[in-house]
Amino acid sequence: MEDTSLAFLKELVEAPSPSGFEQPAQRVWRDYMARYAERVATDVHGNCIAALHEGGPTRILLAGHVDELGFMVNYINDEGFIFFRTIGGFDLNIIPGRRVRIHTRNGPVPGVTGKKAIHVMTEEDRKKKAEIEDLWIDIGVKDRKEAESLVRVGDPVTYAEGFEIMRGQVAASRGFDDKAGSFAVGEVLRLLAGKTFDAAVYAVSTVQEEVGLRGARTSAFGIDPKIGVAVDVSHASDHPHIERKRVGGIRLGAGPAIARGPNINPVVERMLIEAAEAEGIPYQLEAAPGGTGTDANAIQLTRAGVATGLVSIPLRYMHTAAEILSLEDLANVSRLLAAFIQRVKDDTDFTP
Repeated sequence: MEDTSLAFLKELVEAPSPSGFEQPAQRVWRDYMARYAERVATDVHGNCIAALHEGGPTRILLAGHVDELGFMVNYINDEGFIFFRTIGGFDLNIIPGRRVRIHTRNGPVPGVTGKKAIHVMTEEDRKKKAEIEDLWIDIGVKDRKEAESLVRVGDPVTYAEGFEIMRGQVAASRGFDDKAGSFAVGEVLRLLAGKTFDAAVYAVSTVQEEVGLRGARTSAFGIDPKIGVAVDVSHASDHPHIERKRVGGIRLGAGPAIARGPNINPVVERMLIEAAEAEGIPYQLEAAPGGTGTDANAIQLTRAGVATGLVSIPLRYMHTAAEILSLEDLANVSRLLAAFIQRVKDDTDFTP
């Protein structure tokens, strides 16, 4: 991965973007895309759209959602402790004991997620299932008045963990789901710059996927593409205690995962596979026997229907504060989509 691309990825994943509050990350994405797109715009929903070769008769939408999981300030008690609600789907057992940032109108406020220590739990407490009401955020204040001078109900919260290269091509960060996808669709435009192709390409950094595929629905309706490819993450099953017979055999470092199933147009699927094989890009196949729960769902059902594909980045530890991926897999997603776009002709028929 080029140094400029790696710097963009790091800046993007470290910018806060819980669903509904994606603007900091979207500013990073928009500024980077201005280097390669002919036009960059933000719609009323918050989706960022970068267009290339808009005069092309066949519109292709590439979607990667920029929103990450987060929390929201819900209540401040008399002692100044902050109770919160989740934005997106969390495993409540891994929330306590984390450094967090509350994003306020006056800048970030550091905090720590608190829970009763195991030493002072009763035996009954230890058996009890974790509930969100049992957790809080401690920002080190003395009372409600001091807390309310810093934060307000409705302020978004994210984990504080950032980007780190662990070894070789393996990197860890919060928010790879799915800022990595948002990064990948943007990189496609960089790879296509100066190349010849027939289609009009719209790379979209979509919003609010984690709360209902909302940004993909509105941006796809506005662009009205013939073809749409979503880029998201998929569960890598190459770690302990995971049942591959149930979740599949996706591995880190083995290439992008190309989905197959009713959410996927068979012509798009075939052309993605052909492009990978022609360019020598490693790939994996992923079974998707129903709706995929990704932006691909919303795109496929837009207007009278869109020929849809889904390309996924293998990811370990999804929806945690330390997700892990291969930078090589990530770069190959963009290479694959650029090669696919160059194979789409004006008369390509996507009828199944």
